[in-house]
Amino acid sequence: MEYAAFLARVGGVVQGVGFRYFTYREATTLDLTGYVKNLIDGRVEIFSEGPKSSLQEFIKIIRIGPRFGYVKDIEIEWLPYEKKYEKFSISHDYGY
Repeated sequence: MEYAAFLARVGGVVQGVGFRYFTYREATTLDLTGYVKNLIDGRVEIFSEGPKSSLQEFIKIIRIGPRFGYVKDIEIEWLPYEKKYEKFSISHDYGY
């Protein structure tokens, strides 16, 4: 099984609509690790690691977003798997 990681920045209506909690639920369902946090510019940042096939499924889900959200665009940077995190978490701090 191939493992990988990605860093994504998601734009659209993604803050104040439960996007981080949606992302957390989907990531833990897929047994992925990493984090999700709001960015000061209104986007959401997601870092995730795990099996590449699960990450690809996760990206498909993220593109849809939660019921009251709207994903306009998503920038994805694929990274090597380094097992940086033991679980997936929601950051309540704004990233810069």
